Amino acid sequence: MGDSPMLVILPNLQAARAPGSRVVLTRKFLDGTLEYLKSWDGPVSVVMEEIPEATNNLDNIEVHPSELPFRLDLADYDRIGDSPCFRDGNLIFAGVGHRTNHLARACRELGKRCVYITEYTLKTRLQGMNASTRNPLLRLRRSLWQYSQEREQRAAIALADGVQCNGTPTFEAYRDINPSPFLFFDTRVGEEMLAPEQDRAARHSACLAGEPLRLVFSGRLIPMKGADHLVPVARELTRLGVPFELSICGGGEQQEEIRQAIDREGLGDSVRLLGVLDFKSELVPFVTRDTDLFVCCHRQGDPSCTYLETMSCGVPIAGYDNEAFEGIVATSEVGWSTPMDRPEPLARKIAELHEDRPAIVEAGKRSLDFARQHTFEKTFGRRIEHLKGIVSGVPAVEAVQGSR
Repeated sequence: MGDSPMLVILPNLQAARAPGSRVVLTRKFLDGTLEYLKSWDGPVSVVMEEIPEATNNLDNIEVHPSELPFRLDLADYDRIGDSPCFRDGNLIFAGVGHRTNHLARACRELGKRCVYITEYTLKTRLQGMNASTRNPLLRLRRSLWQYSQEREQRAAIALADGVQCNGTPTFEAYRDINPSPFLFFDTRVGEEMLAPEQDRAARHSACLAGEPLRLVFSGRLIPMKGADHLVPVARELTRLGVPFELSICGGGEQQEEIRQAIDREGLGDSVRLLGVLDFKSELVPFVTRDTDLFVCCHRQGDPSCTYLETMSCGVPIAGYDNEAFEGIVATSEVGWSTPMDRPEPLARKIAELHEDRPAIVEAGKRSLDFARQHTFEKTFGRRIEHLKGIVSGVPAVEAVQGSR
């Protein structure tokens, strides 16, 4: 494949055009692509599909293609052969999904390598669909479509040269059907952002002294993330007599509904909406210094980077037992899971932890230890080695087995 193979990234993320020939990307995607540029031995290009309007991602940014240190094509994935980047590429690195299931066969026919990235199992996709679809007939139709897509997706993954699985759920689902599976845990936290010892020591002292529990949630305020269950958790904690402060960081369609619920339940003294905080300069320092426990009401097994990013702050998690969080807890014992969609048992678990503050502190230490092994730099380094092994025809077995 030559001395300098071209890596072509085809994400599930789509791009919208902005004024002045600019495009809307997410900061997370841009940071990830820049990390590939540092470690990949050849050129890196990106092919994205275009959408009419930008999504509601909290870290959207506008950039001009000429400002990017990589080639960017906006192309229809159904006509992927029209993309110059795809034609020139040696290794096609694509998010799996109904728009990309055909890529493995196309790559096989053209003599290119293909590696997929997976995030959502069939179970998780069905959970997300159920959380946003109330019409029973529409829900049935969408469920049948998801089952059909799963068959096509498994066929594509089986034909690909490798698969990188974000989180344990898809790793367990697809590891046996692909010749080179790789497990990783998504995060934006680099080595320099790990919780400093002095911040953790001060926080632990306050926690062990019995001060009100400092709880936090961060993310999009939407049903799939369980944002509407935060107030019921707070209400039950109040009924149980637990002293606490709950900070809700983020924005989304349920923000005003949550604000009204806080007022209606008289929780203004203990629950506050902080809005969207800048990740590096505001959110990470706040969680590191002023949080004892993260409250996670995610209704589905989305392998959210929230998990590793919270753990990087040395903060443990109490949340619903979706398959992504269950996989992390089983791997590293960094938190506590409670039954899905039931805010009262989650509140009771938090009440138990209020009476056992050392357990919170110890779980926080384990969280940081795990996150230290899966920083942004280390994770991308392992992923690049996995890709290089596939290009060379010698899979990096140690990277695959050592990614837990």
